[in-house]
Amino acid sequence: MTDAAIRVTQSTVEQFTEQYLGSLGSTIEKHGDRWDVTVPENATTEIPSGQLILFCDDAAADLGENERHLHPESPFFQEIIAEASEKQPAGKITIGSEDTRIEIPPWLQENNINVNNATFTPYYDRSAIAILSRISIETVSEYQSELLRVTAIDIRSKERLPKLEETFLESTLPTESQIESQPVDIERSTADDLIVQTRERVVERVQPKIDEIHQEASRAAEAEIEEYRQMQQQRIEELEEKKTRLSNRIEDLSESIQQSGDEGNRIEALQKRKELKSEYEDLDSELEELRHQREQGYPKKQKEIRERHALEVVVSPLTITQVEYERGEIEIELEEGTVTQSLTLGYGDGVGITEELECEFCNQALGEYNSLQTIQEGLQCSQCYSS
Repeated sequence: MTDAAIRVTQSTVEQFTEQYLGSLGSTIEKHGDRWDVTVPENATTEIPSGQLILFCDDAAADLGENERHLHPESPFFQEIIAEASEKQPAGKITIGSEDTRIEIPPWLQENNINVNNATFTPYYDRSAIAILSRISIETVSEYQSELLRVTAIDIRSKERLPKLEETFLESTLPTESQIESQPVDIERSTADDLIVQTRERVVERVQPKIDEIHQEASRAAEAEIEEYRQMQQQRIEELEEKKTRLSNRIEDLSESIQQSGDEGNRIEALQKRKELKSEYEDLDSELEELRHQREQGYPKKQKEIRERHALEVVVSPLTITQVEYERGEIEIELEEGTVTQSLTLGYGDGVGITEELECEFCNQALGEYNSLQTIQEGLQCSQCYSS
């Protein structure tokens, strides 16, 4: 099952932004990739009123005071998404058979097996909750990535409904006709419990992205540590050279003191040698400390750098939508050559098949990675058919 990520294309970003700015009473004049926007003074928004210029690409590197980029990763788009979510953080929608089509999974109709007919009979209503979350993956030093994910959970069974997540996203895209939203009627405590449950699930689903950013951050940290090592090595070499020069000067002064017959010059040389010896001792102490740190691998600096590149993952729920849907049974008529077979399975509007189907030969579950191979002598999966 595909992950229910909001497919934020440039087209979707522009459509959403145009609708949202329009809802504020703003006017938009389009000149190619440049939008001249006028935001009214009485608009309920954090967007400054007056003139605003949006560039629907990254071409404009240097932006003026009232100029913004508009694309999926742009701060302006993230700001209006958050603002729109705050204005209507909760709602209730109903998904019925008139809003969705019966969907037969591909694994039931592969390998020359056709679906002649499919009929859904609803028996009862169920409630689910769809939570739109923003996942911020960042380091202490710099912003890394921001993702949007939807998690749908049946309120009664607490099971995740991946197909309903996709249905919910499709029904709420700007390109689709908008479903009327009603006030939610679930208890606040129930919603809070479900939000807590979704946090770990959301992090698990974006773990590959977290791992990818973690690897990038680790590489950046290692590069910075290596650069620091080289700088310290260079510093050690410079101090060693300076120490050698000081040693030579001290020896020269010692010889000069022994050979000098002038008491004034001798006293001046003694004072100078004393100063150089003090400087030599300071250099020697600094060198000793640097060499010790080098032997230890610069633990303090490594800790500082790694902490700066450590990841912080923050999951913030943006919207909560109660989704009413129907559950019942679907009757599917399969055909392969001259053989037909009927199946009756649990099904939900917008949810898909809710009942596991097993191979009649090996009892393995049929699904995305083990499709139905044939119905000639009963339901047989692809795994046991090929073995």
